[in-house]
Amino acid sequence: MDCHLERGANRTRYDARDNKLHLNEVPIPEPREHEILVKIACASLCHSDVMLFEPNEQGLILGKNPVTIGHEATGTVVRTGSGDVASKFNPGDAVGFLCAVECCFECAQCKNVHNAWCATGKTKMQGFTLDGYFQEYAVVDARETMVLPEGLDPKTAAPLFCAGVTAYHGVQDCELQPGQWMAIVGCGGLGHLGIQYAKAMGYKVVGLDVADQALEEAKKCGADHVFNSLSDPDWQRKVVEVTGGGADAVVNFTASKKSYDDAPAIIRTGLGLLMVVGIPRQPLQLNALDIALGRYRIKGSNNGTCYNMRPAIEFSAKHNIQPHITAYKLEELPKMIELMNSHKAKGRMVVQFD
Repeated sequence: MDCHLERGANRTRYDARDNKLHLNEVPIPEPREHEILVKIACASLCHSDVMLFEPNEQGLILGKNPVTIGHEATGTVVRTGSGDVASKFNPGDAVGFLCAVECCFECAQCKNVHNAWCATGKTKMQGFTLDGYFQEYAVVDARETMVLPEGLDPKTAAPLFCAGVTAYHGVQDCELQPGQWMAIVGCGGLGHLGIQYAKAMGYKVVGLDVADQALEEAKKCGADHVFNSLSDPDWQRKVVEVTGGGADAVVNFTASKKSYDDAPAIIRTGLGLLMVVGIPRQPLQLNALDIALGRYRIKGSNNGTCYNMRPAIEFSAKHNIQPHITAYKLEELPKMIELMNSHKAKGRMVVQFD
């Protein structure tokens, strides 16, 4: 990692000009009226952070360059802006937050769909179009922030504020009944949480991955069966067999287009659902006849808004949903990215700040 030092707090920035990370120091930011200054305790790496380094056709773009990456963090309040919404927080509060900013939070899209489609067209995402959270201090929007429930530690809870909210709604939005079968595709950073949520909701779970260490993690999280879809040529037949005809829902947390292509073969015919969560580099290709004739249904689930964040976080605290984390130092972020790209990571990789 290249280093360039200025005054202030440490942070890691991505620069598209050389497609690299640079560790530098910058002044501690000041919160605006509706913002909170947070001392970051924990920031975790998400696959969409890594997508900055690779070509993609899914609309993931930078709004500024260079940019501090990271959109998943927890920390403690240092000070607040002067507005009413920010005044609801106190210095020392342990908080988590989401990354959408500069949107209105009041239009139908913000309330019911996602802030990305805000009617103002002004939405920015911290970590992509604005500076994110792989830094010691960050300003966040008070409207997207909540005090952590009892039992959640800001040093370890960061993955819940993207991966957790995403996994929770990816599972819950399938609307299964207890006892039905769910296949979780990708048992890593998102999937290991999805398995915990699914089991807490009473579902039976098949875990699918291409890495044996991720499947071991899936077993620890409660998966009833696990299969390696890379090394086991008969995995689709086995999934259909153990589920008695196919999964009632397949939730795909991966960025693999092939895993989407393979999914229809393990969905219960005429009754099953494919839940789209992971974003491959290439657009998905679906058989229109399958959809038109009702072979299976398709649905999507996003990474959350301030309106559906709280239920996911409170459910996590109530059911002791724990991200399985491995901690690194800020200067080790390139190593974290390398481990993610090589499928050697277990659970979620985080940077913990002193």
